[in-house]
This record gives sequence, C-alpha cells and structure tokens, in this order.
Amino acid sequence: MSTAAPPRIRDVSYRGFRLPADHGSGTLVGLRAGPRGLVLAGPAGVRPGADGDDQRYEWGTWTAPPVPAGFAVAEVVPSWTAETPDGCWIEVALRGWHADAPATGWYVLGRWAGDDRTVRRTSVPGQRDATARVETDTLVVGEATVTGWQARVTLLRPAGSGLTPVLRTVGAVATGPAGAPASGVARPHGSARGRVLDVPRYSQRLHAGAYPQWGGGGDSWCSPTCTSMVLAFWGATPPADRYAWVDPPGPRPVVVHAARHCFDHAYAGAGNWPFNTAYAGLHGMDAFVTRLRSLAEAEEFIAAGIPLVVSAAFRAGEVPGLDYDTRGHLIVLAGFTESGDPVLNDPYAPDDEAVRRVVDRDRFEAVWQAGSGGMAYVIRPPEVPLPPAPAQANW
Repeated sequence: MSTAAPPRIRDVSYRGFRLPADHGSGTLVGLRAGPRGLVLAGPAGVRPGADGDDQRYEWGTWTAPPVPAGFAVAEVVPSWTAETPDGCWIEVALRGWHADAPATGWYVLGRWAGDDRTVRRTSVPGQRDATARVETDTLVVGEATVTGWQARVTLLRPAGSGLTPVLRTVGAVATGPAGAPASGVARPHGSARGRVLDVPRYSQRLHAGAYPQWGGGGDSWCSPTCTSMVLAFWGATPPADRYAWVDPPGPRPVVVHAARHCFDHAYAGAGNWPFNTAYAGLHGMDAFVTRLRSLAEAEEFIAAGIPLVVSAAFRAGEVPGLDYDTRGHLIVLAGFTESGDPVLNDPYAPDDEAVRRVVDRDRFEAVWQAGSGGMAYVIRPPEVPLPPAPAQANW
C-alpha cells in the first residue's frame, strides 16, 4: 500500500449568472430586463468610447452580487455571452472581494463586440497595483488576499441610437494558489471510457500565412480552430455569407472568420479565452471558461456528449504523439479510449486527416494542469444539460 501523500489540487469554483432570470440578485443602472437578456433602458449617462474617436456612447451597467469562493483566491477568469448590434459593445470588469476586508479596485478584463467594425475588441494591459494585476484575460490577485469576486458589465450604444446590446450570461471561474490543498477533491470516475464524440477535424496549419493581421495567420490559430470544430460538432457553423469575404476561400474559411472575430488587439492574437467562448455565444451556444481538476472531471462532459477545448503547455516528446514545443496550445478533447487515454483533435496537425490523436492519460493530464491549471472551454446548446457538478462546483 502506498504511503505517498495525495496530490495537492487547486481549489476551483465557477459561478455563472443567466440573464434576465438572475438580474434581481445584482444591481441595474440604466438597464432593464428584456426577453433574451439585459438591455439598455433610459441610459445612466453618456461617455466617450475607448478608441480615442469622437463617438459618444450611452451606457448602463449590471453589477453582479459578490460571489464568495470559499477559499483564498489567486486568479479569476470571466466569460460572457452577448449580442452587439452595429455600433454597440460591452465592457466587462472584475474586482476581488473579501467578506472581512475592502474589495480591490475594478479592473477591465475586456472591451468586446461581436464584430470588428465597432470597437477594437481588446483586453486592457497595464492594469496593476499593490493588490492585483490583469494578465490578458485573467485577474491575478497578489498574495491571494481575497476570498471571492464581483463582476460588472457595461452595455454601450452610440448616443441617440435605438439599438442595444443584449447581455445573456456572465460568470467567472476562481482558483486558489497553485498547489494549495483543495477542499473539493476531484471524483475518481471512468464514466466516459470508450466514448469518442464525432467532432469534425480541422487543421490550423492549412491556413499558415493567411491573414497575418490576425495573430500571424494559421500557425497561431489553435484556439479559433478548436472553437470552430466544436461549433461544427453542434451544427452551429456560421452561414457561408458571413465569411464570403475570405479570399481565397481556402479549405476552411470558417476558421478565418473565427480568428478574425476572436482576435484581441492588445494581445495581438486570437487565443483570448473568453473572447472565444463569447464568439461561440454569437452562434447560439451557451459557452463559458472554467478550470477542471482532472481528466476524471473532463470525462463527465464527454459522457454527457459535450466535447471540451483545453489548453496545455509542453515540450516536444513530453507527451508522446505531440512532437512540438508550445507555451500554450488549445486542443479539443473529443473522448477517451477503453483504457482511459484521451482522444484529441489537435489542430496543429499538418492536415485534417492527421488531427485525431490518442495520447497517454497521465502525461497529458500533467501538461494540461501545469500549463493552464486545467483550463477548458465548455460550449454547448442551451438545451443540452451539463453533468452534475461536484460539491465545490466548477461548472
């Protein structure tokens, strides 16, 4: 019998708000409940835009209630789904919260629109003080000095416009310090062994050099390629007229469309996590970012028929079958073999036929957890139920 100590797994919790149903738990200013979400009413005021132009915007906000995590929080990653008609956009902010101490200041985690004609869709670098800092799509809290978080979403439209954004969902995943003992340990399941979902196979490298203004072209488009694969699995690929501008059309013009509409101008890439799930939301999906503690938890989603997009970092050969170096790479988890090894759709394959790969379970789990803390995009139609969540709910 082994006397080794059990693995130290990070605390993780996710809380999402579905709107308009949950709006009464927070505070509305200049907004009202509409049939599909929160919309602008009599605006709270008028403000300039964020791009230095002369446009003025009417605005309103919804501030979520504080969300206690139940542990010391080191990082918070938000996600949302929204609709933004022409000229409209949203701004998503977070702050760290503590039941017995002052909250941190507010930090902007994203200025977002579903197109790139309205605003420069962007994270906001340079936000740092003694209590926290923003790293692209993540609020990092120094010394884990808070025990919860709070979100604030601002909806904006051109002054005098009759249009309005629609905020459908907003949420965030909070994690404790790396290596801290967890109060909600992963369940040792094998519920999806032998189940592989029929996720279409797309290679990002077929777009190498294409449209370099969006992160350098296909060689860097792992995230939008994965998001496109999952949308195709659900039959939610954008209609062809949405990407008719792609010239030449190439093998998968929908991947170019996704790269353009996930692109983060400050990050200079299409790998911003919540921008990818927000893009999925534009196509009717219920989508959010979370972290999973183990492949055992991931199996619960596969068993429920839901593929995942996960992020890992590794050196060539560290995971046999993944023969390249990456500091962060998105891969679709499509299922598991009978013996429990992950079945992946790896977009970095040279062509579509080579996308499907089977890798060693323990080695892949290690590089996924070490590289991103078990990050996952959960993308599904609203009518598809999630699996039952663990006691320390991270979905």
